[in-house]
Amino acid sequence: MRHAASFAGIALFTCFAPFLFPATVQSLTLQEGLKIVTEKGRDVAIARSDEESAKSAVSLARSPWLPQLDLYGRETWLKNLPEVRVPNGSFPTSQDQFATVGFRATQVLYDFGKTSSSISSAKYSLKAREAGTFRAGNRAALEFIISYFDLLEAEELLKVAQEEVTSYEAHGKDASARFKAGVVTRNEVLQAEVMLADSKQRLLTAENTRTLRASRLNSLLMRPLNEPVQPQEIVGYALGPVPLDQAWAEAEQSHPDLKDLDARVRAKEESISSVRSEYLPTVYVAGGYEYTENQYQVHPDNWTVIAGVNINLFAGGSTSSRVSMTRSEHLSLKLSREKLLDAVRLDVQAAWLDRESSNQKVQVSMAAVAQAAENLRLQRLRYQQGVGTSTEVVDAVTLMTTAETNAWKANFGVKRAEAALQYTMGRDLAAAYGAK
Repeated sequence: MRHAASFAGIALFTCFAPFLFPATVQSLTLQEGLKIVTEKGRDVAIARSDEESAKSAVSLARSPWLPQLDLYGRETWLKNLPEVRVPNGSFPTSQDQFATVGFRATQVLYDFGKTSSSISSAKYSLKAREAGTFRAGNRAALEFIISYFDLLEAEELLKVAQEEVTSYEAHGKDASARFKAGVVTRNEVLQAEVMLADSKQRLLTAENTRTLRASRLNSLLMRPLNEPVQPQEIVGYALGPVPLDQAWAEAEQSHPDLKDLDARVRAKEESISSVRSEYLPTVYVAGGYEYTENQYQVHPDNWTVIAGVNINLFAGGSTSSRVSMTRSEHLSLKLSREKLLDAVRLDVQAAWLDRESSNQKVQVSMAAVAQAAENLRLQRLRYQQGVGTSTEVVDAVTLMTTAETNAWKANFGVKRAEAALQYTMGRDLAAAYGAK
C-alpha cells in the first residue's frame, strides 16, 4: 500500500507539474536569430556547398601546370615469334611472351595561355559562387527580419484586440447599469453583448495569427514549430535618410545578383580565350623509364627524355563550334546584366518609396490614435451622463481599434521597408542589424 501511494503521488505530480511549473518562454533577440539563419540555414548550407565545388574547379583548372605521372605494367602474348630475316636464315628479336613495366612523366611547358585562361575563368566562377552564398545568407536574413517584425506586430495587434474586448466589457457594464436604472431599453444591453462577442472572435483571430507567425519564425530557426518564443523589441535602431540616387549607386556596386552576373561575364570571357588557344601549339617535355623482360635484348631497361610540340590541325570543327557557342553565351550574359540592372533599380525604387510612404503613415496614424482615444473618452462620459447614445460609444471603440491597428501596422511597415531597402541595395543585413 505504501508503494502504491508513492506511485500515485508521483503520477499526480507528473500530470500537474506543467501547470505548477509552466515552461519558460525563450526570449529571442533579432541578432541571435540572424546568426542562426545566416550561419546554419539550409539555403546557406546549399550555397556553401556550391562554393566548395567552385573551389575544387579552380584546383582542377591548375592541374595542367603540374606534371602528369603514369605508372604502367602489361603482359604481351604474340602468336608468332618476332624474327628478322638475314641472308642465311633468320633469328628471333623478341620472346613471344614478355612483361613490361615502367613509368612516364609529362610536363606542359607552354600552351599559349590556355591553362592560365582556364584558371582565371574558374576563379571568376568562384567569385560568382561567393556572391551566391552572400545572396543566400542575405535572403535568409531578410526573411527572418520580416518574420521577426511580423511577430512583434502580431503581439501588438493582439494587445489592441484585448483592449477592444476590455472597452466593450466596460461599455456593457455601463449599459447594464443604465438598464437597471430604467434609463435605457434592453436593446442597448443586447447590442453591447453582441459587440463584445464579436470583439472576442477578433481576439481569437489575433491569437491564431500570433501563433502562426511564431511557428513561421521557429521554422526559419529550424526549431519545433510549437516551441514558445518571445521576440524582444528593437530599441534605438533606425535607418537614416538615404537619397534615391545614392541607393541606386550603392545597389549597382554591391547587389549580389549583379556581382554574380559580372563574375560570370568575366569567366565567359576567359573561357573564350581558353578555347581559342586550342588553335595554337602546346610545348611539352616527357621522360620515363621502361623495363621489358626480353632475353634477346642487350639492354632490357631504358630511360627516355622527349621534347615535343602538339598542334591541333583539324578536330572536325569542334574548336570553332565551341568558340562560337561561348561567344553567344557571353553576349547573352551581357544583355542579361543590362536587364538585371533595370530590375534592381526598380526593386530599390519600390522599397525606397515604400519606406517614404510608411514614414508618412506613421505620422498620420499616431495623431489619429490620440484623437480616437480622446473621442472614446468623451463618448463614454457622454453615455454615462445620459447625453450620448450606445451607438456613439460603439463607433468610438471601433475608431479606436482601427486607429491603433493602423498605427502599429505603419510602425512595423517602416521597419520592414527599411530592411527591404537595405536588401535591395546589397547591404549585409546581418552586419547592419548588429549580428556580425
